[in-house]
Amino acid sequence: MKRRTFLAGIMAAPFAWGEAARAREGAGNASLEDIRSNWKALLAPGADAELSTAPLVRSNADWKKILSDIQYRVLREEDTERAYTSPLDKETRPGVYVCAGCSLPLFSSRMKYDSGSGWPSFFTHIPGHLGTKKDHFLWFLSRTEYHCVRCGGHQGHVFDDGPPPTGERWCNNGVALRFIPYGAG
Repeated sequence: MKRRTFLAGIMAAPFAWGEAARAREGAGNASLEDIRSNWKALLAPGADAELSTAPLVRSNADWKKILSDIQYRVLREEDTERAYTSPLDKETRPGVYVCAGCSLPLFSSRMKYDSGSGWPSFFTHIPGHLGTKKDHFLWFLSRTEYHCVRCGGHQGHVFDDGPPPTGERWCNNGVALRFIPYGAG
């Protein structure tokens, strides 16, 4: 790790804790179970979202036709977008985040918090809509990556440095998501 990266992380820590507190405030008095199970309350009526988790299979050629180059690299080749490039990182309106590949809802705005990492981050997800696997990015280090259960699109990685109540940070590539604000149909 470079010294500059280490020092920046140390200096950003107090801000990250403040953002975690704001995430808890944004969730209000709702329980984690309520946040996970009542996400549809934030889905706009008539929204372009797919509620079925039945597997969606497309050829690489078909994916290339419907996804941008960066979306294809992230969703289909497990690449990562540059930090701080997604407008979804700072999105604060109520709504639902869906997979950019197949429109399956993955997160609601009540699950989101500003982790300071430069990517949209969530402390939990919609149950049954994401699958995980180990990613051995260096021979001696591994991390957990997660994918949309419907289309298999790579979304990001989950870490254990998030806010309560889960302590998790579901760190998502912004290009792998599409945000549907509540009230937009």
